[in-house]
Amino acid sequence: MRVIFLGAPGAGKGTQALRLAQELNIAHLSTGDMLRAAVAAQTPIGIKAKEVMDRGDLVSDDIVLGIIADRIQESDATNGFILDGFPRTVAQAEGLEALLKSRNLNLDAVIEFDVDEAKLVERIIKRAEETAARGEPVRKDDNPEVFKTRLEAYHRQTAPLSAHYANKDMLKSVDGMQQIDEVTESVRTILGL
Repeated sequence: MRVIFLGAPGAGKGTQALRLAQELNIAHLSTGDMLRAAVAAQTPIGIKAKEVMDRGDLVSDDIVLGIIADRIQESDATNGFILDGFPRTVAQAEGLEALLKSRNLNLDAVIEFDVDEAKLVERIIKRAEETAARGEPVRKDDNPEVFKTRLEAYHRQTAPLSAHYANKDMLKSVDGMQQIDEVTESVRTILGL
């Protein structure tokens, strides 16, 4: 199964992707995690991406598509994957479609998490507080000001994906403001699980 999760930053895509990936024994492909790993490893892509990510901006399509192309060839993605945080633009969606087509693969679903954006800032602040309380480093993009930049970028560049996938009759929506278990059940229902 190959699935895309769409939604604003902080909408719960990562939480739901982890749950579903474990249940289905498929790969959870978080571009944010993959990029952070490249940054931590100080790869050339990672160094370039770090500067962009620290500003709250989006990295280039070529960088992200290259990371995705390599990643979906790994053994844990053989049975499928959930893309969390990618594509972020219609151009990336088209690049992904071309990549999948070149490998005789297709998408099974695109699920959008609808959320109350005013409450997202509260969610991000809480996530940062919980991370700090666990003694873990807080992501730079969990700062409210950087988050607002990310949200603006989402509206400008990512929100048009809803229409893109709706026109392909692939888009399904879930209420991302429900309790976590309720969101999981909504996603499972959409996927026929």
